[in-house]
Amino acid sequence: MTDWIIRLIEDAGYLGVGFLMFLETVFPPIPSEVIMTVAGVGAAKGGMNITAVIAAGTAGAMLGNCFWYLAARVIGIERFKPFILRWGRFLTLDWHEIEKAEKLFGTRGWAIVFFGRMLPTLRSLISIPSGLLHMRLLTFVIWSTIGTAGWTALLGLAGYAMGKTVDQVDAIVGPIATGIIVAIVAAYIWRLLRWTPDPQ
Repeated sequence: MTDWIIRLIEDAGYLGVGFLMFLETVFPPIPSEVIMTVAGVGAAKGGMNITAVIAAGTAGAMLGNCFWYLAARVIGIERFKPFILRWGRFLTLDWHEIEKAEKLFGTRGWAIVFFGRMLPTLRSLISIPSGLLHMRLLTFVIWSTIGTAGWTALLGLAGYAMGKTVDQVDAIVGPIATGIIVAIVAAYIWRLLRWTPDPQ
């Protein structure tokens, strides 16, 4: 998986890092865990500055985050109401829970976005409910940027610490990311089996 990522980063440098992180945010199957650790290894080799690598990754990811936020905000949650009423069973959501989530985003949205940015898969998706539930744009941008910078810095510095050994990226990061994704899927299946609509 890492071969084409390595080539793009080697050829395009910081622009390649930013572009890949933008793609990762828009298309979650592209793993930020690999992108940023490979970029960190590249910085350790002396071709790039690690601080600039982290900044490029954060900027690229934030472009994707804002894209999804603005798209979801334009659509609005009301347009999803018929869909949720019909297919809420598979989303494990009903409209009453949407109303509660809207209030929660109004008071604790900053924390949801901040911590959500540090969880694989969820970090790419949290922009959508933020936009649908009309979270304040400034709050979204501030806490998304802080959380995204923390995540990209963690991965970039991990790659930098690996030094010149790119082969370690898949061996170390791959199983961790896979394990987290499996846990998320298992949690969804568990909720799906136990979920019942709110009687209210």
